[in-house]
Amino acid sequence: MRKFIFNGSIISAIFGAVGVLQTTRKGPRDWRLILMWISWAATLAIAVGTVVKQANDADELEG
Repeated sequence: MRKFIFNGSIISAIFGAVGVLQTTRKGPRDWRLILMWISWAATLAIAVGTVVKQANDADELEG
């Protein structure tokens, strides 16, 4: 769990979510908002995939 919390890409995705939430609350609700949420979800998925890949690579090197 710690590897997810302290990873820079995960932290970046969390800060990105803050921006998307602010836009959702205060901005116009149109097709661009949907694209913002889709891009944030893709960013989060890539970040999680990167952390998992790095953890697997580290496990292969150890054993």
